[in-house]
Amino acid sequence: MTDFTIASFNVKNLIGPDQEYYEFQSYTPEEYAWKRDWMADQLMALDADIIGFQEIFEEDALRDVIGEANKRTAALNAATIPDKSKGYHRKAIFRKLAIRPWDMDHLAFAPNAADEGPGQRRPGVAILSRFGFSEPPQVIQDLPEPLTIPFTALRGLEGEAGHYTLRRLSRPVLRARIPIGDQVVTVFNCHLKSKLGEFIRPPGAGFAPEEDLTNYDPVGRALGAARAAMRRMAEAWVLRSFIVEELRQNNPVMVLGDFNDGEHAVSSEIISGEVPFKNYSWMLRHDAESDRDRYTKEESIQITREVEAVRLHSAEKLFVRKSLRDMVYTSAFAGVFESIDQIYLSRHFHPDNVQRIADMTYFSVLNDHITDGSHPEAPYNKLASDHGQIMAYLTMRGDEDQKRG
Repeated sequence: MTDFTIASFNVKNLIGPDQEYYEFQSYTPEEYAWKRDWMADQLMALDADIIGFQEIFEEDALRDVIGEANKRTAALNAATIPDKSKGYHRKAIFRKLAIRPWDMDHLAFAPNAADEGPGQRRPGVAILSRFGFSEPPQVIQDLPEPLTIPFTALRGLEGEAGHYTLRRLSRPVLRARIPIGDQVVTVFNCHLKSKLGEFIRPPGAGFAPEEDLTNYDPVGRALGAARAAMRRMAEAWVLRSFIVEELRQNNPVMVLGDFNDGEHAVSSEIISGEVPFKNYSWMLRHDAESDRDRYTKEESIQITREVEAVRLHSAEKLFVRKSLRDMVYTSAFAGVFESIDQIYLSRHFHPDNVQRIADMTYFSVLNDHITDGSHPEAPYNKLASDHGQIMAYLTMRGDEDQKRG
């Protein structure tokens, strides 16, 4: 059996010192040193085998952080793990205390296609894997064909109802196939469009009118939020299409990252897929000609099976289901504590599936550094991440385990 862990880590704007990433925003050498120190400690606390990173502006800065974590790992292991000359070196506790370093050759970085010069930078994502990759990871951002989403005319109206077109994702999605034990698992790392409003800047203007808060435009800012939500949902659909492509091939799938929405938001439900009804045989058929035309029991079973086959499940909720923990959060803003960072698992990891390939044994979140900015008395450090780090613990099952269910 193989034990492994998978984690999601939104680092919040990782870039080297004295480089302007957003307008007028950069790190001094001292600030960068603090951030590198904090991130290295978080990596060691996670000690995860697979880590999906978000908000990476520079691959070199991430490598610098991982290198620092590896140095500290070596020093810690030297101080706490006994060598073979000690008679007690075989104690199980020392296997738990040891931290394995990460191989820099097993880091995949996806830069943002919209990344520009100083002040106009755009972040990418990355995946670090102790297991390596079975093939070169794929970056998904610019769509080969534009995605056009048409809207149907409402009843009583004729003609064009409008459409929404997406040509590029706001941040790349990184797809990696990772060998774990005897299995290859497809991992998607994503960072969907934020809730920050999208405002249109008129030609020749220095800023969009809605950005001028001295002339507050509540309706215009609401439209900006609507644009952001539509983009986030469209990006979720693009990701969903790649997920289903993997599941149709019966490939185990894990999806992680910053969804910028809670588990029950529409965008998250697009990614995870529909929850099947308990019984479809009470529903009118799609081609019903009378109130008696309903799906048969056999069709109900078939529909449920097909819906479940492409559905994903929240690792957080699977853990909460079997524990007494009642709250996990990765973000705090305006008095709202919620989980917007997620790890989703395909049916190959679900505890009710007798043919599952792994059991999830635990789920943890590092969120002690998160404070709610709406409370003026709350401590705040802008150099730490404003996201909690989440991690799922899994144990791969052998053929005999799968036979026993």
